[in-house]
Amino acid sequence: MTEPTRYGDGLAVVVVTYFPGDDLARFLDTLEKATTRDVRVVLADNSVEPVETLDRAAERENVRVLRIGENLGYGGGANRGVAELDDSYGWVVVANSDLEWEPGSLDVLLEAAQRWPRGGAFGPLIREPDGAVYPSARLLPSFGRGIGHAVFGKIWPANPWTRAYRQERAPEERTAGWLSGSCQLFRREAFDSVDGFDSRYFMYFEDVDLGDRLGRAGWQNVYVPSASVTHIGGKATSRAPKKMLAAHHQSAYRYLADRHRGPAWRPVLAAVKLGLAVRLKLETRGR
Repeated sequence: MTEPTRYGDGLAVVVVTYFPGDDLARFLDTLEKATTRDVRVVLADNSVEPVETLDRAAERENVRVLRIGENLGYGGGANRGVAELDDSYGWVVVANSDLEWEPGSLDVLLEAAQRWPRGGAFGPLIREPDGAVYPSARLLPSFGRGIGHAVFGKIWPANPWTRAYRQERAPEERTAGWLSGSCQLFRREAFDSVDGFDSRYFMYFEDVDLGDRLGRAGWQNVYVPSASVTHIGGKATSRAPKKMLAAHHQSAYRYLADRHRGPAWRPVLAAVKLGLAVRLKLETRGR
């Protein structure tokens, strides 16, 4: 039996990029004030052409650009970035490039990790640009909650399935089913124990799937609202909203199909697939 890798106490940040804009410089500037510790930054770049903002970022002493050369999606890019780190790095943040860190927020996440020895992933409070709090710590989707949220989420935002799923309540440090993939601190031992993200999820639900698998492996997903970031949001995905919505539906179906196997579930999954196809057609009319 192979012994698990023993990691050191080093801190690294893996940023998954895809034609990043000027937000990347703001991410790196604010990261400098988010922790007093030395940080190694790996920019795992899925862009298929040279990007000037990455060249400028690489001039920073603690930043390395990993040019993947193809678009592996968010989870695939994150896995490649983490794999570049040696065993001295036992703490790894995986994040989007369009974030702004609040001063000291990464240190607050690391402090919380000491309070939760079985914590495998730690997520901060995430604010929208207008200051609104994004519901980034949620229950795992079940068939009931998932279908209710999917059907009524847009037309009846206050429906009970959406409210239960999104866990919108007063921020408190607690465990969750999963945490937003836009910014998470991982105990690398935990990340390694489940082989990181499932790269079959090109975009969307990779964080839901990872949170579920961490929980099944005995780790906790911990929401730490005393740490906060602002997510500017959606620069890369806004270029092709129809394609992104289709990717979301494909990933949602994959998540449910992975967890509901066997003949008894086939008609249910067929109905879900049909419902998602109808929803996609309705929501993308005229786009």
